[in-house]
Amino acid sequence: MGIGTSIVLFAIGAILRFAVTVSNPDGFDIHMIGNILMIVGIVGALLSLAFWSSWGGFGGSERRDRDVIVER
Repeated sequence: MGIGTSIVLFAIGAILRFAVTVSNPDGFDIHMIGNILMIVGIVGALLSLAFWSSWGGFGGSERRDRDVIVER
């Protein structure tokens, strides 16, 4: 899960938690689903940031530009 997906999940969760009003929820609580999506979004963002360099983020050791000089 990338940082973009985490932000989208958090945004959808926040909308479900704070912007949706349900008068009679039968079977499930829409606000709890919003809370769960926000938590998953936060955890996904933290994991993305923690493993950023190993996934090839900016300044990662695997993706450095190197000059190659060929002598003939």
